[in-house]
Amino acid sequence: MSGFDPVWLDLREPADHAARSAEVLAAVALDFAGPEEVVIADLGCGSGSTLRALAPHLGPRQRWRLIDHDPALLAHARARLSAWADMATDDGGLLRLARGGQEIAIETFALDLSADPLPEAARAADLVTASALFDLVGDGWLREFVGALAATRRPLYAALSYDGATRFTPAHPSDLAVVAAFNRHQQTDKGFGPALGPAAAETLTRLLQARGRETVVEASPWRLGWGETELTSELVAGMARAVAELPDAPAGLDGWLAFRTEFAGVRAEVGHLDLYARPPR
Repeated sequence: MSGFDPVWLDLREPADHAARSAEVLAAVALDFAGPEEVVIADLGCGSGSTLRALAPHLGPRQRWRLIDHDPALLAHARARLSAWADMATDDGGLLRLARGGQEIAIETFALDLSADPLPEAARAADLVTASALFDLVGDGWLREFVGALAATRRPLYAALSYDGATRFTPAHPSDLAVVAAFNRHQQTDKGFGPALGPAAAETLTRLLQARGRETVVEASPWRLGWGETELTSELVAGMARAVAELPDAPAGLDGWLAFRTEFAGVRAEVGHLDLYARPPR
């Protein structure tokens, strides 16, 4: 799996947090907001954004296992989380945070999820989480992951899976062709086999329901306006770079990028889906 730029992850975090489904978060909190310690394993943790979004909805004592293949990104996550906390101490590699009356212990694991979709650190957790991950994986990987999740009876909170719906205002004649090409690029191999891309969230939901899981699913779109111009610019530039890599890139890509870059009033909506799945009560 290729790495992710910490600058991009930090830039998108406010939009991610604003987009996360309140209904799905409430369903997770209903199961894990009690006084007992809860252990959470976050797959593909990136900068630790899922922890910052979810931890306030959980109970007062939490232990997080942050799992990512990139040691530099794990170090970045630890630094971001230390700055986010009211107080942080490093106890021999175990990061202990205090924030808002909560006590949060954090371990980090540099692991290759392409080799093991549900590593031991996650199998032993109370809750498995992942954000913006499953649209990067292939069908075979996802089926193996769901099988392991079912075997261990672990609930899953999966947020911000891209669903293929991207719209811009004002419109441009090349919008449909560029978005369609970008969605094809999302289905190329990201290190887990040919990726499911926009079909991932629906496929994941179907596989979990076939295993008897109770699911709560709701849309969690980015809605980017005047206050997110930097993020919108990076989104557009990233889409153009991806589309340009395709052998069948649509004509007019440069003109589309110039229009999207130069027009100061661009607004964007990027579709995602959030999911919470738990074993039957």
